[in-house]
Amino acid sequence: MSERVLIVDDDKDHAESIADLLQLRGFEVEVAYSGEQALQLFQKAPFDVSIMDVKLPGMNGVDAFFEFRKVRPQAQVIMMTGLSVEQLIASAVANGAAGVLHKPFAMSDLMNALNAARPGGLVLAGGPDQTFAQTAADFLAETGYRPGLARNGEESVRAALSQGADCLILDLGIPILSGLEIHMKLRREGCPIPKVLVSSCDPENPEQLAREQILIKPFDPVLLVDAVRTALEPGHARAA
Repeated sequence: MSERVLIVDDDKDHAESIADLLQLRGFEVEVAYSGEQALQLFQKAPFDVSIMDVKLPGMNGVDAFFEFRKVRPQAQVIMMTGLSVEQLIASAVANGAAGVLHKPFAMSDLMNALNAARPGGLVLAGGPDQTFAQTAADFLAETGYRPGLARNGEESVRAALSQGADCLILDLGIPILSGLEIHMKLRREGCPIPKVLVSSCDPENPEQLAREQILIKPFDPVLLVDAVRTALEPGHARAA
């Protein structure tokens, strides 16, 4: 699954040159030339990382970043600037901006900032046991991952197919659209997202889950982190 990056810069040549370089490296990129245009794009579909110039016509980049966080609290935004705007930058960083790039910057600086913005990948937990899901999300956040919560099977499928999730933690006991049904649906859709399955008992259809990691509740949260780390290893998704 290609990472989606939004570049926001009123300098069209600079924005498009960054877009070209990232596309050559396999990223899916969109470009906006104002904070308002960027917000419209962000509201329509999520991005893994946004690269936002501070000085923009109309809504400045820091205000646009704050609006992004209202839409998606986990939004990862890297601020960039060619000006001395320490107060604005400090405000963005204090409120969770993933990094700062000072123009002109090298491609290596950009790639380092992108890597730092996704230290552990985005992991979504889905299931009827919201206490378990929240506990899992909190523990994953403490160990460097960017967790999200899918409240049911439909949200889990949407997260896998369109919201940029890197890994799903699926409870086999999800009602209506069960964890097993989600697993099989994603296979039919050709979605290679890795999964960690959890269950209160041994699964009834082990042959359909032979390649998946299954954790039986209750289990040590450390085992969950290890399972997610294994799931995110290169090549795991292709084997699923």
